[in-house]
Amino acid sequence: MPTLETYHGIYLWRYVPSLPAAITFAILFGLATTAHGWKMVTTRMWFCLPFVIGGIFEEIGYIARAAAFNSTGALSPYILQAIFLLLPPVLFAASLYMVYSRVVRAVQGENFSLISPRRTTVIFVLGDFFCLSIQSDGGGLLIKPNTVHVGDCIIVAGLGLQILMFAGFMMCCLSFNIRFRAHIAKTGATSDIPWQSCLNMLYSTSLAVLVRNIYRVIEFIMGQDGYLLSNEWPTYVFDGALMLLVMIGFFIWYPSQLHPSSRDSMVELATDGASSAEHGRAMKLSEPTL
Repeated sequence: MPTLETYHGIYLWRYVPSLPAAITFAILFGLATTAHGWKMVTTRMWFCLPFVIGGIFEEIGYIARAAAFNSTGALSPYILQAIFLLLPPVLFAASLYMVYSRVVRAVQGENFSLISPRRTTVIFVLGDFFCLSIQSDGGGLLIKPNTVHVGDCIIVAGLGLQILMFAGFMMCCLSFNIRFRAHIAKTGATSDIPWQSCLNMLYSTSLAVLVRNIYRVIEFIMGQDGYLLSNEWPTYVFDGALMLLVMIGFFIWYPSQLHPSSRDSMVELATDGASSAEHGRAMKLSEPTL
């Protein structure tokens, strides 16, 4: 029976990681990542590559947890699972930001977005990878026992910044949703793409990532002796399960639905008055000249 071991006199783990749980989640994330890779290649949606990489990171993280079952005193499995389970939501978020931009462009709704689609992608994706850099730096400090506290503080700062960015992103989505729906109700515009279901997917996946990040912030604030790091079940409930649901939801409502044969023909935004004006101009052109 595996027991807790020390690394240079320090306990890295507060419990023996569950081998069945780690193997199960490694397999589930492996299947989900394979499905996403296949979908990305067949639909040529290369901007979803960060999502696939995030799935690979999740799989590596849970494989490392499985390896730690009999090696709780080994540093490598502990560091690998800590880093590779910390970073995937940042990569998932990058694809979610780009999906929003594509939804707005697909329905020609640039005027209804708080931030232009192009700037939305640049601002949020660059901010996202800035958070990734911060969390990576903090994760690197977890290697040495005497810098663990500093590493935790840096990671909390990166997660806090990511939470603020996610809150801003969700507000941007909600604002566009309200304004564009009001425009449709007012003008009777029609759309042949599932823009609302795509936005609903962004809401649900973003909320899952947000809850996970809040959990991680609380976990690191409570410290190495806190309840969340002393018990294994929160990791699977508030991190593993939520991130798996994000991958499943993204796969079901894949953004390839935003690309029918002609992107410019997806939505008619013309009002009745504009249609009448076009009709008037057509009639005028058709009149014979004297």
